[in-house]
Amino acid sequence: MNNSRRVWFDLLFYIAIPYLIWNQGKDIIGDYYAILLSTAPAFFYTIYTFIKERQFNVTGLFLVVTLLVRTIIDLLSGNAETMLINQVYFMVGLAVFVLVTILVKKPIGLYFFVDTAYLMGYKREDSLKLFYEPDLFKMMNWLTVLFAGRYVFLALVKYMLIQKYGVDGYGNMIVFRQAVTWAFSILIAVYTYFIYKKIQGKTGIDNPINPNMNKK
Repeated sequence: MNNSRRVWFDLLFYIAIPYLIWNQGKDIIGDYYAILLSTAPAFFYTIYTFIKERQFNVTGLFLVVTLLVRTIIDLLSGNAETMLINQVYFMVGLAVFVLVTILVKKPIGLYFFVDTAYLMGYKREDSLKLFYEPDLFKMMNWLTVLFAGRYVFLALVKYMLIQKYGVDGYGNMIVFRQAVTWAFSILIAVYTYFIYKKIQGKTGIDNPINPNMNKK
């Protein structure tokens, strides 16, 4: 899926359809079920993308597990307000988990990077050996901090909107959530570019992870 199509599909499944379901459904089936139903398009779209792009790796596993856990939490919440508050706690919990991976010297951002390199044709063992070099490992830690920061910022924005608008502000939350996600995606992409340039500088070649283009 090319980038322009991906953006349009993201807009459709993460914003447009959820907002439509919420806006039209809240008066018919109630706030709780409208919110619950509005999460379905994003859930199935993400699962579809996971299968289509064959992300059977740390990145894909993390994505699917977090989706499943959040869905279970939503189903157990019982009412709309509790669901939204639980989502805030869930995002804070994700941020803590991501930061813990740094403390145990297994920064999840590094493994996301390894998965990306693998899809480009590089062996995981070659990437891991390179990325664990001290200077690159430090950059991978900061990359992981960015992932944690995204969850913290999402939690703060959602909490502020809940405090200001209550459940009625859920439509705004859908839009702000995706805006924050895109903003951090840009930051992460920019920082990833600097990591790539650092790798190039260390190896002095165009294909820095594996100069012999060793295939998977």
